[in-house]
Amino acid sequence: MVESSLPVLSLLVVLPLAGAIITFLLPRRLAVASRWVALVFSLVPLLLSLYLYVLVWTAPAPTATPGYLSAESLHFEEDFEWVPSLGISYTLGVDGMSLPLVFLTALLSCLAIVFSWSESRRPKEYFGLMLVMEVGVAGVFMALDFFLFYIFWEVVLIPMYFLIGIWGGPRKDYSAIKFFIYTHVASVVMLLGIMGLYFQCRDALGHATFSMVEMAKVAPTLAPGFQCAAFAALFFGFAVKMPSVPFHTWLPDAHVEAPTAGSVLLAGLLLKMGGYGLLRVAIPVLPAGAEAAVPVMVVLAVASIFYGALLCIAQNDLKKMVAYSSISHMGFVMLGAATLSPIGISAGVFQMFNHGLVTAVLFMMCGVFHHSAGTREIGRLGGLAGKVPVAATVFLVGSLASLGLPGLCSFISEFLVIYSAFVSFGAWMWIPVSAVVLTAAYYLWAAQRVLFGKFRVDLPESERGRLEDLHISEAVALGVLIALIVLFGLFPSAVLDMVNPVSAAVGGLFGGVG
Repeated sequence: MVESSLPVLSLLVVLPLAGAIITFLLPRRLAVASRWVALVFSLVPLLLSLYLYVLVWTAPAPTATPGYLSAESLHFEEDFEWVPSLGISYTLGVDGMSLPLVFLTALLSCLAIVFSWSESRRPKEYFGLMLVMEVGVAGVFMALDFFLFYIFWEVVLIPMYFLIGIWGGPRKDYSAIKFFIYTHVASVVMLLGIMGLYFQCRDALGHATFSMVEMAKVAPTLAPGFQCAAFAALFFGFAVKMPSVPFHTWLPDAHVEAPTAGSVLLAGLLLKMGGYGLLRVAIPVLPAGAEAAVPVMVVLAVASIFYGALLCIAQNDLKKMVAYSSISHMGFVMLGAATLSPIGISAGVFQMFNHGLVTAVLFMMCGVFHHSAGTREIGRLGGLAGKVPVAATVFLVGSLASLGLPGLCSFISEFLVIYSAFVSFGAWMWIPVSAVVLTAAYYLWAAQRVLFGKFRVDLPESERGRLEDLHISEAVALGVLIALIVLFGLFPSAVLDMVNPVSAAVGGLFGGVG
C-alpha cells in the first residue's frame, strides 16, 4: 500500500472541475483563453497521475491472496463520511487495476484538448465540457463507494450529450438523444442492482453502507439466486456502456456525429467504464453471479468480436469503420472477463488501456482527413500518402496497432485474451481468432484505398490548395500516442506488473490459474 500526505486523488477530480468552472465563467471576449485554462487544468492532473503511476509501479507488489479490495492492494485511499445515516461516504482509492485507467483518463483528456487547439466555435463551452468529462470518468475509476460511483457515472452523460448535440454532425440531435437514452436506461437498471446489494449487505453487516470494500466482504456469501439477479442488473449497465452486441447500436451514431475530440473521449474513456465495472466491480463482488453468467458473457463476447469485424468490412465511412472496430475490440475485454482467470482478467484490463491509446489515434486521423480532404468516404479518398506523408504514416501505424501487429501494444493483450480463452473454453475459440484475420483485412484494405493508389479526392477548384499535413497541435498529440503505443508494445510489463496482483486476487476467488 502506497500512501500520500496530500489528497492526491481528490486533486485529480477537483482540478479539472475548477478548470471547467473558470472556463465557463470567462467573459466572451476572453473565450480564446479558455484553451489555455483547459490545458493547464488537464496537464497538472496528467503529471499527478503519472507521478502516482510511477510510485505504485516501483512499489513492492502486494501479496495475491484470494479476495477483493484488500487494504494491501489499495493506494492513496481517502475516506470521509458524507451522509452517515445512509452509510454514504466520500471514499476514493486506486489499485493496480484502476490506476492505469486513471492515467489513461488524464492523458487522453489533455491530448484531446491539445488536438482541438484550433476549435473556434464556442471554445469556452467546448473545453469546459471536456474538463467536466474528465471529472466524471476519473471519479468512476477511483470511487470506492457505490453511491459516489453512480454519481460520477451519471455525470459523464451530460458533457458528452452536449458535445454531440452542439458540435456534432448533421444528425447530431438524433445521435445525442439516442446516446443519452441508451446509457441512462442502462444506468437505472445498474442502480437497481446497487440498491439490491445495499439492502442485502445492510442486513448481513448489521449497518448501512455503500462502501465497496465492506460490501465486497459479505456480498459473495449472499444467496446465489440473489447474486445472479444483482449481477444481471450490473452486467446490463456495463454491457451497454462497453458496448456489447446487441446493445451496441447507439455507438456508431454517436461516434459518427460527435466532434473528433468527443469521439476520442467516447471510445478511449467512456467505453472503458463498462469494462472496468465488469472486471473490478461486478465479477469480484458477485462471484456466484459471475460464474452463472459465463456462458452469456462468452456468447456476447464472441458475437461482438466477430459481428463488429464483419460490419467494419461493409463500411465506406472511415470514422464509422473505426467505431465498429471498437465493438470488436471491446469484445476481447468481455472474453477475458468471462474466463474468470488471472491471465484473462489482466489481459482484459490491458486491452482496455491499449484500445484507449490506439482508438484515439485512429479517430484523430479521421478528423484530420475529414478537415483536410473534406470527406471521410473511403471510396473518395486515395493517394494521401503522397500528399500528407506524416499524417499517412501516423494513420498506418494506428491501423497496424489496431490489427495487432507484434511490437505494438494491442498484440500482447489480444494474444493473452485468446490464450486464456483457449485454456478456459477449448478449441472452439477459433471463432474470435478468425475475427483477428478479418480485422487485418479491413484495416489493410482501408489503408490501401485511403493512402495509396491514385489521388481521388475531388475538391472544388477554390479548395484544391488546402490539403495540409498535420498541424503542430495535432502532431504533438498524435506523437505522444504513437510513442506510448510502441513503448507499451515493447514493454507490456509496465502495465501488466501493476495489474497482475489484483487480477490474481480476483481470479483466486474462482480457483483460476489460466
